[in-house]
Amino acid sequence: MARIVVKFGTSVLAGERAELDEARVADLAGQCAALHEVGHEVIICSSGAIALGRSRMGLGRAPRGLPERQMLAAVGQSRLMRVWEEAFDRFGIRVGQLLFTRADVEDRRRYLNARDALEAMVSHRVIPIANENDAVATAEIRLGDNDTLSALLAVVSSADLLILLTDQPGLFTADPRVDPEARLITDVDRIDDALRGVASDSVSGVGTGGMVTKIRAAEIAGRAGATVVVASGHAPDVIARALAGESVGTRFAATETPLEHRKRWILTGPAPRATLVVDSGAARVLRSGGRSLLPAGVVGLQGAFDRGDTVTVESSEGTFLARGIVRYDHSELASILGVRSDGIAAVLGYSRGDVVIHRNDMVLEQ
Repeated sequence: MARIVVKFGTSVLAGERAELDEARVADLAGQCAALHEVGHEVIICSSGAIALGRSRMGLGRAPRGLPERQMLAAVGQSRLMRVWEEAFDRFGIRVGQLLFTRADVEDRRRYLNARDALEAMVSHRVIPIANENDAVATAEIRLGDNDTLSALLAVVSSADLLILLTDQPGLFTADPRVDPEARLITDVDRIDDALRGVASDSVSGVGTGGMVTKIRAAEIAGRAGATVVVASGHAPDVIARALAGESVGTRFAATETPLEHRKRWILTGPAPRATLVVDSGAARVLRSGGRSLLPAGVVGLQGAFDRGDTVTVESSEGTFLARGIVRYDHSELASILGVRSDGIAAVLGYSRGDVVIHRNDMVLEQ
């Protein structure tokens, strides 16, 4: 049996209206219930709280500013859960609410707590309904969109499949609403800059996430071993068809060797604080895999950081190489740039170890 994360965007649940279509929610819940009843494990990431808040408040226009968005989310979130609860009650299935902010991802302990909560709910055959906690999330602690959150759920839960349902049939070679020659991309084995470029101008209805965020979600979930499908939430039986491997939407292949759990947290958790620039030799070693980053290979720093922060690693040409947890702070590393590991103590008067980033604390670019 499979573990599946399904993300429902506002454009799927509400269409062009500023309120949820409860009949549509009931249909989607029925699709999830059918899989649940035969033993599959389903986790839902649901947008829609702000749309419901607007409907409840009689607000015809879009919210103005963060405080108004927070107010509408607070009003709408309880209604969103009630809609899902009523939809699943028809099948005798219990649901539970999970609300996230970036702080729940960046803190390792809270990340593990979230994983434990998900496991407990799934093991008791409860369907988790997750959403970003928009009522309290400021710009600094927002995950940004539910595509990102759904990828996080796939990573935390070790899901087999992530289904991103939108108002579009999938990813196209161009925006199909303006280019009649646009073709649906049915299968993606590897995400590269060309594919990201294809998605850069594509938007997605009334939701906040376009195709760029979906490709980023596919990258994150794929590194954790999940296949990702982007498809239309209005297609008949789309969830079961995606699980069965039918040609529906755009399917992103999972990485053959998934990241271990700590590296999954590094990939999805703390936002990078700065960038380390390395020379060609260090870049070559990192690309070959399996090696730690030594101070001798670091030639530049961009931004300030503390020991234990997450940073990105780039080549001198600006190519992204890796993301990892640094073992020296900014001032320390600035003092030992290009220094051999056996000379660190002579420069600093102490040593925090031979490496700047250990291979166990590093996620390499594919």
